[in-house]
Amino acid sequence: MSSSRTPPVGWRAVAAFLAVTFGWSWGFWVPQALVAEGYLDSVPALPELGAFGPTVAAFVLVVYAGGVQGARQLAGRAVQLDYPRRWVGVALLLAPILVLASLAVAVVTGTTPSFPWSGNLLVLPIAFAFILVLGGPIQEEFGWRGYLLDALQSRFGAVTSGVLVGIVWAVWHLPLFYIPSETIYYRNPFLGFAVSITLFSVLMTWVYNNTNRSLLPALLFHASFNWSQAMFPILDSDPASLAFVALLAVSTAAVVAYWGSDTLVRIGGDRSPS
Repeated sequence: MSSSRTPPVGWRAVAAFLAVTFGWSWGFWVPQALVAEGYLDSVPALPELGAFGPTVAAFVLVVYAGGVQGARQLAGRAVQLDYPRRWVGVALLLAPILVLASLAVAVVTGTTPSFPWSGNLLVLPIAFAFILVLGGPIQEEFGWRGYLLDALQSRFGAVTSGVLVGIVWAVWHLPLFYIPSETIYYRNPFLGFAVSITLFSVLMTWVYNNTNRSLLPALLFHASFNWSQAMFPILDSDPASLAFVALLAVSTAAVVAYWGSDTLVRIGGDRSPS
């Protein structure tokens, strides 16, 4: 592992991270949910700012603990490249493969969703860049993987830590299920979302641990996960949605069985860039 590894943070820092993350995000989202439910008349709608909660919390805490140097170190992990390059392929391709396999189920069952890009292939890379910057990864990954996951893995195994981050991650999204403008969440089943994002969190932990704690593959994996579902909206098909969760579960089980639950890194594996 890289010599840049930071010492594990204590439980007070974890609690502070969660307080700042939820305080920031829910401070924007909960009032909007209350308006939608008829408990408030109106509030400024700034959901995009709310999404920055995990990253804001991470940078606030690393600056508090280590000053500007701590912030530089955390930011630098987004361009860290000291890991086998094949993991970038895993980060970019695994989610689309699972989504396209689920889409096949939609086709077979006659529930094929409509695609927002309508055959205009130029939309696909533009959408990926937009999602990377403003669709979740940059707003969240410096916090979830860059701060919280490291804190948990210093005490628990990789799978347990991935599950815990996934549960927190799912609950953090909860107000969005009551905001009409958040169409991918609004009135959709929260349980299915929580299960899928927790499974995905374990897969994210797997990629993160095998890329020397670099945040670049985590950012790309998160972007790929969101992008593939936005461009091929399988959640609009019940059979495809169920297939997607099942494929996530099978993939996660296979990863844990082969790489091991403690670290999700095979001993003696090739860690050199290639």
